[in-house]
This record gives sequence, structure tokens and C-alpha cells, in this order.
Amino acid sequence: MDPVIIVGAGPVGLTLALSLARQEVPCVLLDEGPGKDEPRPARTVVLREDTAALVERLTGVPLAHAGARWAGWRSMRRKQVMCEVAFADADPAPLHIAQHVVTGALRTALAGERLVKIATDSRLDTMEQEPSGVTARTRGSAGTWWRGSYLVGCDGPRSTVRKLQDIRFPGRTAVERHAVAALRTELPWHDEALLHRLPPWRTSGPSAGEITARPLPDGVWRLDWLLPPGKDLVTPELLLARVRETLAGWANGPTPPYELLDTGVHTVHHRLARRWRADRVFLAGDAAHLLGTLGTHGLDEGLRDADNLAWKLALAWHHGPHEALLDSYQTERRAIVASRLRAADQALPLVRGGGGLRSYVPGSARGHDALLMDGHLGRGPLGSPGSYAGSPLAPGRLEGEAPVGTALGEAVTDVRVTAEDGTFVRLRDRLGRGALLVVLIAPGTGVWERRHWVSAGIMPRLAAAVSALPHRAELLVAESYPGAAAHTVLLVRPDGHLVTALSGVRPADLYAAAEAALGGPVGAEAGGDAGAKADAGTGSR
Repeated sequence: MDPVIIVGAGPVGLTLALSLARQEVPCVLLDEGPGKDEPRPARTVVLREDTAALVERLTGVPLAHAGARWAGWRSMRRKQVMCEVAFADADPAPLHIAQHVVTGALRTALAGERLVKIATDSRLDTMEQEPSGVTARTRGSAGTWWRGSYLVGCDGPRSTVRKLQDIRFPGRTAVERHAVAALRTELPWHDEALLHRLPPWRTSGPSAGEITARPLPDGVWRLDWLLPPGKDLVTPELLLARVRETLAGWANGPTPPYELLDTGVHTVHHRLARRWRADRVFLAGDAAHLLGTLGTHGLDEGLRDADNLAWKLALAWHHGPHEALLDSYQTERRAIVASRLRAADQALPLVRGGGGLRSYVPGSARGHDALLMDGHLGRGPLGSPGSYAGSPLAPGRLEGEAPVGTALGEAVTDVRVTAEDGTFVRLRDRLGRGALLVVLIAPGTGVWERRHWVSAGIMPRLAAAVSALPHRAELLVAESYPGAAAHTVLLVRPDGHLVTALSGVRPADLYAAAEAALGGPVGAEAGGDAGAKADAGTGSR
């Protein structure tokens, strides 16, 4: 079986390559660059709990040591604090980190991965599809022909893959522009992120009307100034004036000492590809969508694309094409990104419109600040990870369904579980291995060794039901789960989304839910060809 070709070695392409390799799928990663990333302190990303955990699971690197988790968040309007949030362990803070640190950790992990070949200085030139695979030609010093089973375009906003497949990419250009500076200084808000709207010292025009400050390690901050519509040039002199004016305004005095490390202009576009799949070719990350207004961050969605696609491609690679499962990637992911784009488009006139009657409606300013806070903190319609409740992979109504604190289709809560070897691990650590997860909620098991309860009560019957599932599954046991009663059984997808929750051991319901989560009977669409591939030693598991 030919490897999967991944075009683009940004965070999404690197993540997808690692995710596939961890599921025993070989990959060729086409990197048009030299194989390393230039450090840019002003080019940072904000990762939510699930996406940071995904990168940490793949790399083994605790990103919090290289980034900054905010101690809190505050929104200010003129001199008034509109809202404050203090993050606790139960409510993990977003992680703010330089993008080159993320890609560096992913590249280091890939360097020791035997199943991934990285081809540097390799820019995609042409590609052809056939029923049995994809052929791609690269140009550059290492230009050659590549043969793959599937091809995924993770090659950014100007995606060559998308253009070669003639996929439209409609949307809006320059929805927002921000002047950006990374500097080392001391601000009054230690380790807290700040959104300051209409600061009272606004002497430099409308572009100083909204400022965001986000901490990084070692006393470094990233500051963003919202620019007015248009294409006015941001000169170094104008940016330095913004820096001095802002720091002096926050210090209520002269400009405090600072060291300017990096600057730039960040332009936000809103675009959504019409299709994310064309037979054996897929799009992910910025090649498929662009978003990022009102504090939201597009890399989160790109990493979720990779997590969603990896296990589906792995199953198809090992067991033969399964069209319903592969089609579900576009259905699930495009719907969530489209929903976020709609929410941003609806909120923009309210938050950015200014003037008119809205300016005099009591409480309107506080409501606008709440919308912006949702975007920055990954909450609500603007920032939440979304749910696959309406997915074609969702099972129909099951007789044995039981209520839990996680809605069907949402990402499961990370709880401590007992693995099959008796060790205690985090539920999230078992994701991304290509297996379904079956979690039994059994209070009291945490205080006894596994050998004392593994053959008692309902465990033998549940173990038998798990072994009979249509796909490899791992049986885990948890002391508790939010909102779940004792003996509740959870079925979790390889990417961590809840398929169903059942009251007790119900083999028929469990099998039906597992089959639905896989897109129907595995191998049925491939016919005898799937079996032939397995017999030929394609790595079927």
C-alpha cells in the first residue's frame, strides 16, 4: 500500500503526519522550505485545552514549559474594567506560545519517526488521481515523482492542492487588520491577558481603539492594535509611537523600559473551501478555511481537522476504502467551521459597527465585550470546539442510552482511567491510536488492584462485548465521570468525541453504535479488494 502524501509542513501538516504514523500509516511530507522554521516572536498562536493536549500527546513535550498559560483575563473599556476571569485547574487557561516552538516540537518528534519521510525543498507542481491512488510531481532541488494512496493539502491559504483540484475558496478579504509587536517589558497585569477598548489616551487616531496584550514566557508580551479598514501603510515610526503611547497609558506615566523583539501586520481573511474532499485528495487547515476575527484563532480548527482526518484515513489505509467514513470528514469539520464563520459575520456589525442607536442601548458595550471574550477564550459560538451531534457517524436513538455530563458528539472530559495493563492513565492519553475506547464507570475500582475486579461483576460480559466489536477497541475503567451513574458505559471515538453512553452492558447497542461510528459495516464498500489488501500484508490491524 502506498504512503499518504501530505503537502505542507506547517503545524497542521506536521500534526497529521505524526498522527498517521502513530497509527502505523506511512507518510511522505512535502516541505517546500528547508526543513526548519525561522523564529518570529510576534508570530504566536493561542491553543485551547484540546489542541494543546493533542500536540503534547504526539510530541511528548509539555508545551506549558515553552508557552504561557494565562493566570486570568480582563476586558477594559476606557478606564473601566468590564469583566474579569481567573483561571483555575478546573477551567484550564488558553496556552499562548510562539508558532515556531510548536512546529519545532513537532519536527523533533518526526525526526525519529520511521514511517515518515520528509522531503525538503519540494514544492508541489502537478498531481494526477487514479482509482487506486495519487501521483504527485514536485519541483526544486529534490524534485521528483511521488506515488501515494491519498493526498492531503495542508499547504496554506494559497494552496496549490486546492487550485489543482479546481476547488473554489469564496469568502471575504481583509476582514480585520492588526499591527503586532512582541516586546519584553513589565506590565501592570502579571500573566494576565488584556483586551482594552477605547483607551482614554487615544491620541493616534482610530487605530488605537482596541488593544490586546497577551503574555509569553520570560517577560515577553504580544501586543495587537486593531487597524481601521483600508490599506494604510503601517510604518515603523507609527508602530513605535503606538508602543510608547500604549505602555505609557497603562503605566499612568512615562513610557517604561522595553525591548522591541519583532513586529508585523496580521491580516484576517474569512474563506471556506466549497469541498474538502475530491476522491483521494483532502484539504485541511488554512487550505480549507480561513478565520480569526474577534479574537478567534484558526490554528485550533486546523489541528482539529488533522485529528478528525487521521483516524479515518488510517482505517481506510489498513482495511480498504470506506466512503461514508471518509466523506464524514468534510461533513463534520466543514459544518463546524462554517458555523464559527457565520457567528463571526453576525457579531462583526454589532462589535465593530459603532455609532447609531446601539451606542446608547444600556448594557450593549458589556455585551460586545462578552462576545469578544468568547472569541479570545474559546467559548460560545465564536470559539467553542463544536460538536458532531449531527454527524452521519452518529448512531440513531438507542434503547439503552444514559445521560452523562457530555452531550453526544462533544469531546469527552479528561478523567483518570485504569488501562488494560492495570496502570492509571489519563483518558486523553489513550486517544489517537486508531482504537475505539469503551469506558466503564465503576466507583471503587481505583482503590483495588485490577486483578481483584477484572473478572468480577459485569466486567467479563463487557469484555466479551468489546472483543466482539467491528473494530479494535480498548476497555478502560474510570472511578467517575461527570454526570454519569455507576455502571454507565461510554463509547468514545479515536479522536475523543462521545459516540454514546449506555446504562450497563448492552452488547447489541454497543455494537450498533460502534458500527455507526465507523460509517457502517467496515469493508462492505470495498468488497473483496479490502480482504485482498489485508492478506497482502498492508499492515491491517
